[in-house]
Amino acid sequence: MNRINNAEELAAVRKTAKERIDSNKCRILICAGTGCLAGGSDKIYEKMCELVKADNLAEVEFGEGVAHNADGSCPVNKPETIAVKRSGCHGFCEMGPLMRIEPYNYLYIKVKPEDCEEIYKTTVLEGKPVERLLYEMDGVKYKAQEDIPFYAKQKRLVLKNCGHIDAEHIDEVLACGGYSALEKVLFEMTPEEVINTIYDSNLRGRGGGGFQTGYKWKQVARQEEKIRYVVCNGDEGDPGAFMDRSVMEGDPHKMIEGMIIAGYAVAAQEGYIYVRAEYPLAIKRLKKAIADAEECGLLGDNILGSGYSFRLHINRGAGAFVCGEGSALTASIEGERGMPRTKPPRTVEQGLFGKPTVLNNVETYANVPMIINNGADWYHGIGTESSPGTKAFAVTGSINNTGLIEVPMGTTLREIVYDIGGGIKNGKKFKAVQIGGPSGGCLIEADLDMPLDFDSLKKRGAMIGSGGLVIMDEDTCMVEVARFFMNFTQNESCGKCVPCREGTKRMLEILEDIVAGRGTMEQLDILEELGEAITNIALCGLGKSAALPVLSTLRVFRDEYVEHIQDKKCRTGTCQALRSYEIDPSLCKGCSKCARNCPVGAISGEIKSPFVIDQSKCIKCGACEGNCAFKAVKIK
Repeated sequence: MNRINNAEELAAVRKTAKERIDSNKCRILICAGTGCLAGGSDKIYEKMCELVKADNLAEVEFGEGVAHNADGSCPVNKPETIAVKRSGCHGFCEMGPLMRIEPYNYLYIKVKPEDCEEIYKTTVLEGKPVERLLYEMDGVKYKAQEDIPFYAKQKRLVLKNCGHIDAEHIDEVLACGGYSALEKVLFEMTPEEVINTIYDSNLRGRGGGGFQTGYKWKQVARQEEKIRYVVCNGDEGDPGAFMDRSVMEGDPHKMIEGMIIAGYAVAAQEGYIYVRAEYPLAIKRLKKAIADAEECGLLGDNILGSGYSFRLHINRGAGAFVCGEGSALTASIEGERGMPRTKPPRTVEQGLFGKPTVLNNVETYANVPMIINNGADWYHGIGTESSPGTKAFAVTGSINNTGLIEVPMGTTLREIVYDIGGGIKNGKKFKAVQIGGPSGGCLIEADLDMPLDFDSLKKRGAMIGSGGLVIMDEDTCMVEVARFFMNFTQNESCGKCVPCREGTKRMLEILEDIVAGRGTMEQLDILEELGEAITNIALCGLGKSAALPVLSTLRVFRDEYVEHIQDKKCRTGTCQALRSYEIDPSLCKGCSKCARNCPVGAISGEIKSPFVIDQSKCIKCGACEGNCAFKAVKIK
């Protein structure tokens, strides 16, 4: 695409791009997010391309770009043109690989390459749905994606374009209004007006703490130092979290536009995107997005002929969880070891390279263009008064519909688990949810109707964090959950401060004693004391929140800890050292398979008579349970 030099040229390019897309008889959007790619969606894409090419109906690209007219505009397709596109994550990860077909808005689930020919003949050529590939719930088949309860209960704003556009082509972004907010701030607003709009919207940082974004920008703008930076935290190290990844893969220009607007607001001319190295697809698409934006004049020198210049750089993180903390992140960009530092001075005063720095995460920046276009009052109309807007959550664990969702702040946990998530797997009972990853806390059944917003969660000793939601059912051992998260936190501690370095290690040792049946009641008191101490005196925010999963599970599931210690029992059978196997004589057929597979000879009996386990010899390996065809071996 040729360089766009002013607002008029941008409007012309946007109009032509939209006309090209609207001229398609059919658009086939195949999910090319990380999850669906792992499920083979690339092969589905190739097969659909092959079928469309064979009929000579494809004038648009197959992932390689569109040939533009001499003036830089996009060519309009012939009637009957069929577009085959790789989209970003649709969010319905449990049902992938996914395929959306427009204009019918059919969403096909669990698609395989062998389904493509039927899809092509039935839907692409005839416009009819392939019934067997539609999502079905309670006997109802849903044709339109928007009608599926998983989507119907959401409010997708940040994720609006994910799954609906080809993220690797800037034409698609411009056609759906991309960079219109940037155009507005460059030609209609002063930097002060931009900051005040974000401040008045009360947009709170989506990276964890919920700090007021506009106030942060004000602090940077009023610094005497004139060299300033804009930094995006795309590290996202929480287990099970993939919200930022999906935005970077599925709609990177929205985040980039937000960063440019932030740069204009605080008079910064350079920005850095810090992305964890485990996100290669996100990095690839960010690089492509930055290059395309520079080529057409939306990034770089003299953006849209406005006189404002801004450049973006990508830094790959090496996988350290601690680099999600602001000062550790900026140290890593500078080439130093990623370790937090004492504050003050804070990042807004002395951040990257010792200069005033705006530091927000991917989702926060992605909210900015919408607020600029629609106004602060519009944003206040979504969510709650103190936590306006929406929040993206990665829902994983024991739930029927795992995936990526976006809901208004204040949505209850019950709505997420049962209305959007489709309830607990296998008809099990809901037990708890770990929210906010290793820096978050535990919510229980009594919290199902509590609104999920920054302030409500803080009162419960939890936090939204980056937005991970791990759903747990009745078969989950909460002591083991606490041990798992403490093990993660302890391994990821940078070791700079004693409370985090030594305190988490001691807490982990106590938890390992408890799950191994060696715990004492005195250790529970020590566990709480250590947790409170680390929370109060650790150096950085990650250290201060390291003990939250343990403290919250101790508060609401103390009976399970006591049971592990006093009764030497794990009610769910999760903790191997506390398991006890027995053979139900009413179910045992006396086949001897369990005895033949026991590595220590702990099982004896006679053929065609019930066998028994010698508990003094049993090493609790579970071989007997795994080899019993009659389910006669039970865990006590």
